Amino acid sequence: MELTSLYGLNVYTDRGVRVGQVNDVTIDVNERKVSGIAVGDVNRNLFDIGGGRGIVIPHRWIIAVGDIVIVRHMSMRGEGEEGVEQS
Repeated sequence: MELTSLYGLNVYTDRGVRVGQVNDVTIDVNERKVSGIAVGDVNRNLFDIGGGRGIVIPHRWIIAVGDIVIVRHMSMRGEGEEGVEQS
């Protein structure tokens, strides 16, 4: 799969909750692999990103990629889900 094919895909949790839309891909250059996806247009019911533009979801949370991206379900905002970076 080409990395550019991820851009613009909608991101949902495995429980069907919309997270946002893929804006970019983060890469670990030392390991030469994708380390996460940068998501914009974030569902404000999941994350309180303040003035941020989006979040980075770690690769290990991605379950499937096809017409959409499915990620592991996250806690609702305010519950302090570890591992999601706000950007």
